This record gives sequence, structure tokens and C-alpha cells, in this order.
Amino acid sequence: MYRSLYYCIAQSSAAAALQPHHQHCRRHTVRALNQLLKTTSTTTTATTTRAMSTTKPAAAAVDYRIETDTMGEVRVPADRLYGPQTQRSRNNFRIGADSDFTGEQMPKPIVTAMAVLKKACARVNRQSGALDERLAAAIEQACDEVIGDRLEVCREFPLVIWQTGSGTQTNMNCNEVIANRAAEILGGKRGDKSVHPNDHVNKSQSSNDTYPTAMHIAAAVETNASLLPALEKLLAALRAKEKQFAAIIKNGRTHLQDATPLTLGQEFSGYATQIQFGIDRIRSAMEPRVYYLAIGGTAVGTGLNTAVGWDSAVAKEVASITKLNFRAAPNKFEALAAHDALVELSGALNVLACSLNKIANDIRLLASGPRSGIGELILPELEPGSSIMPGKVNPTQCEAMTMVCAQVQGNHVAVTIGATQGHFELNVFKPLIVANVLRSIRLLADASVSFTDNCVADIVANERRIKQLMEESLMLVTALNPHIGYDKAAKIAKKAHKEGLTLKESAIQLGYLTADQFDQWVRPENMIGPKK
Repeated sequence: MYRSLYYCIAQSSAAAALQPHHQHCRRHTVRALNQLLKTTSTTTTATTTRAMSTTKPAAAAVDYRIETDTMGEVRVPADRLYGPQTQRSRNNFRIGADSDFTGEQMPKPIVTAMAVLKKACARVNRQSGALDERLAAAIEQACDEVIGDRLEVCREFPLVIWQTGSGTQTNMNCNEVIANRAAEILGGKRGDKSVHPNDHVNKSQSSNDTYPTAMHIAAAVETNASLLPALEKLLAALRAKEKQFAAIIKNGRTHLQDATPLTLGQEFSGYATQIQFGIDRIRSAMEPRVYYLAIGGTAVGTGLNTAVGWDSAVAKEVASITKLNFRAAPNKFEALAAHDALVELSGALNVLACSLNKIANDIRLLASGPRSGIGELILPELEPGSSIMPGKVNPTQCEAMTMVCAQVQGNHVAVTIGATQGHFELNVFKPLIVANVLRSIRLLADASVSFTDNCVADIVANERRIKQLMEESLMLVTALNPHIGYDKAAKIAKKAHKEGLTLKESAIQLGYLTADQFDQWVRPENMIGPKK
């Protein structure tokens, strides 16, 4: 029994390390343990007592209403705005879902993006006369309640990522919630279809063009609202350190071995430039392709059941609502069947993860010690680092950042595989693709802010240690190459290393130069840039 119990804990912990839904993983562990205890409850009285103590009380009775769709009647919780197709999905796709459906739930930015899109469509349909003014106004108001987070998003939009690959059920979830809320606004009742989820809220639309449109809206909004500001903040902090450390000359390192000198400011300038280029890559991936919207393609890209110009009008309204440069995709067949734009964006996020991993690793290695490591940097002390070693402090922000980078790189693999699943006129891995892109955006944004505030901003140079290591470096001998040649310079370095001498002592003993010549030619401050 105990071996199985520890196996359950280990499996759940491993899942929690790889997935951001750690609360779900914890609940999964509790369920596994409860089940384990129940199956062994007949062994002893003590085991029976434990099993009984972990059994949850029976859930309170839930009131239902009866709604219908094209497949018949469905019982829907009376206190919920969603309707029969959402309930069918709840029944059919309990994949990673907890009892309250919070585990593996469709990302909230997708729900918000759908509401933005439905509002834009209602506006255009009203303006064209295709939708009654009163109905359109109620739909827009209901959409605003979703956008403004005035509905219980967790409960009204409970569907999981792992559903139909087109996202149809999430589209219908949004249609049903908005329709029922709009009906209430107009004095009707939930489920009376006075505002119809298909005929009114989904008018001139298909899940095949609304969901990919929401994918692009969500990715663009989250990137602009959270990731780019976070990266600009990190960039500013790195540039500040570049200036602060400009006069500190230190040992360079290549292949993890001593190399010629540079300034600590120059080292940080490399980090800052990596982030600047990361920002540039993300912006390049976004514009124009992520700002192209699939809306207007309807079922297969032809635009069936729309009017000429309808797609551009909707995209213009989306741009107005979000204040971002959205426009209609020039080719709807590509927009429905492929998601190359999101692969490109995910690729830029993957490159950024590589950059951040390098930066965080360098910083924690430069701060290694404090007595037996490199010790050139002193990082902020945030929390105790060990449960057994008193006084130990660890580079936890660097560790968190590098774990995030590993997760983002894994997310990109999933996005890449998902993007290969575009068969004929439709890609059917849409929820997987957007969930991983949004997860990467959120993780990188949060990690960048945390890394900036809790690490980079308060990094201090250990100038005493930096000077000590630089003066002991054998690679200062490189400055002698133009004067005595590579071969003689190499002999000076090898003799100094073998016999524990300084470079100066070795050079004089070998008779290659005088003390004055060494002092004149080996000057670290003259080795940090091209000769003037």
C-alpha cells in the first residue's frame, strides 16, 4: 500500500512540475489517495476509519431546467446561463476536469476574445439591418458583461481544452451564455431562445472562423497587455546594470574557461540586446500575420452566409474595441486550415525562452558561491535556501526563470505538432495550439516581471572578487601576442600555470621581456575594445 501511495504522490508532483494547473494536480493526488484508502478499507479498523474520514459529503441537490438542441432534451443546471451544447460537452469531455471543471479549463483570454468578437459581429449585423436593433443591443450588453468579468467565468465557461479540435463547443458555450443573458436583459428567461444562440449571436459565423479569430485576438491582446510591457521592464533593468557596471573590468570566460577581459557592463549589454532582439522578433511575428482575422470565412473559407465586406467591417470593430491593428485575413482558406502565424509567434517565444535561460543561467553561475564559486555577483537574499543547511541562500529567481523557459520550449513542441494537423479545409488542434501559446505568453510575462523585481534590479557587483580573479587570469597573456608572438606567449602562460607563478614572473624567468615591458603591454583596461 505504501509503495503505491508514494507512487501516486510522485506522479502527481511530476505532473505539477510540467503543468501550470498545479491546483488540479494537487486535487488529483487527493483523489488518488482517497481511492487508495477506500480500496484497502476492509484490511483493518484503522484503515476503515481513515477511508471514512476522507470521504466527501454528498453534494447538495441541484435544480435543473430542460433545454433542447437538435439532438433532443438536455438537463442544464437552473442557475447557469449556458445551455444544452455546453452541458453535452461537460458530459462528454471530462478530460483533466475536476468536479467543478476548473482543471484544464479553456483559457479565460479565449472567452474574453470570443465576447469581443460576438460584440463586433452584433454591431455589424445591426448596422447592415441583418439583426434587430433591440436584439443587437442586448447581445452587446451581454458581451460587455463577459468582457468586463461581471459573470462567473469559471462557472459559466467550464469547458476544457480537450474537446473538439475546432473549438466548436467553446463557441457554442459563448453563444449560449450570451444569448441567455441577452434574453434576461430583454425580460425573457434562460433557455426560452428569444435570443437564439445560433440565429442571433452566431449570425453569419461558424465555429470554424470564430474560434481561430478568437485565437488571434487572445494572443495579440495578451502579448501587448502583459508580455511586451514585462520585457520592456526587464530590458530597462538590464540597461541600467549595463551603465552601472561599465567601469568594472572582469575576466571573460569561453568554454567555461578563463578568457580575455571585458567589462561587467559589456557582459550585461549582451543580455540587454538579447531581450531587445526578443521584443523585435515578437513584434515582427505579430505584424501583420497575428493581426489577420479568419472571421468571414465561415465553414470552409468561402464566406457562405456573409455579405461582401462583412469580414472587413467586423475586423474593424474588433480593432476599435481592442485598440489593436486587426484586419480581415486576405485568404480565409489559409486562416482556417493552418495556424502558421501562431507557430511563428510561438517560435519567437521559444527564442525568447532560450535567451532568458542563458541570461538566468549566467547570472546564477556568476553569483555561485559565496565562498567556493565564482562569486562575481551578489544576488538579493529573498528566502532561506535549505531546510537543513543554516544560512544558505539560493538563486531562486534564476531557477524559476529557467524552469519557465523549459516549459515554454515544451509548449512550442506541442504547438508545432498541433499546427501539422490541418487536414484539407480545417486544422483540428486549435484549442491545444492556443492554450500553449497563451500559457507561454503568461509564463514569460510573469517570470520576466518577477526576475526583474526580485533579482536583476538589485544585483550588486562583488568588485573585490572580480579584481582578484582578473589578476589571477592567465589569459591576460593574449596582450603579448603582437609583441613576442603566440608561441612565446603560450609558454609564459603554461609555465605560470604549472609552477604557480604570475604571468609577469613567468615572462621574466623565461627572458622574453622585462618587468617594465610587461607592465606597459599587459594592461586590462586596454584589452576591452579595438585598439585606438
